[in-house]
Amino acid sequence: MENSTLKVEGMSCNHCVQAVEGSVAKLTGVERVKVNLENGTVDIEFDAKQVTLEQIKETIDDQGYEVV
Repeated sequence: MENSTLKVEGMSCNHCVQAVEGSVAKLTGVERVKVNLENGTVDIEFDAKQVTLEQIKETIDDQGYEVV
């Protein structure tokens, strides 16, 4: 398992948290995803053999948020 923390812009409310956590959690290989609104970060634990960090970033982008 790999761990990564992504800086994400545009998240400001509980709906944002649900959109990001819900979409990323559906990806095969993602073990854990947790949004921290205060810090503007997303902590992810994932199996790099099943999903890439790029795929995770694209999923967040698809929800309308910008990974920086």
